[in-house]
Amino acid sequence: MELGLAGRRALVTGAGKGIGRSTVQALHAAGVQVVAVSRTRADLDSLVRECPGIEPVCVDLGDWEATERALGGVGPVDLLVNNAAVALLQPFLEVTKEAIDTSFDINLRAVIQVSQIVAQGLIARGAQGSIVNVSSQASQRALTNHSVYCSTKGAMDMLTKVMALELGPHKIRVNAVNPTVVMTPMGRANWSDPQKAKPMLDRIPLGRFAEVENVVDTILFLLSDRSSMTTGCTLPVDGGFLAT
Repeated sequence: MELGLAGRRALVTGAGKGIGRSTVQALHAAGVQVVAVSRTRADLDSLVRECPGIEPVCVDLGDWEATERALGGVGPVDLLVNNAAVALLQPFLEVTKEAIDTSFDINLRAVIQVSQIVAQGLIARGAQGSIVNVSSQASQRALTNHSVYCSTKGAMDMLTKVMALELGPHKIRVNAVNPTVVMTPMGRANWSDPQKAKPMLDRIPLGRFAEVENVVDTILFLLSDRSSMTTGCTLPVDGGFLAT
């Protein structure tokens, strides 16, 4: 299905690895000019070799001032994918201030800051746009040792809805994708043990975890005009996990 994204300019955070990197690759292949944001220079360097012409930006999104300096003059952006996130897992009784601060700074505050920069640019030039926030099934289901992570993603889901409400009159759509476990290199490493994976897989009607392309395809659909009447949604990519 032709998504008609060619010629647009997109910004993707967390672009160095996993879902973000694959999203950059897919957008680049679709003829989109991509600004790729990561805090890891080596990841950006290899991504530029794979996708010549992308614009790499190396910044820690947990640093508000540095993010403003790096992205404040980014120029016109039509499409935004807020993918950068951290998952610092601790039992509830052992949660630290540092884990809370880092998690909310990157998983929520940075989403607000980067979205403000992009949305203000769209409004200033009277352009329509689309924002996709990469959330998680953990926004809607409690998972052991995930109290902070679940909280950040629950907050992201509600942020998505409020952004959709306030930005809709400016013709800016905002949606979230909520994947289950995704078989990125990190996902494979964390969930390769059958004993660990079985309880989660037993809760997924389709009986498998998501592949990266399952999530990327959904992101591209939500960015495209094929979803032009869809805003404020949290779209599961979870094999039915949230239906159970």
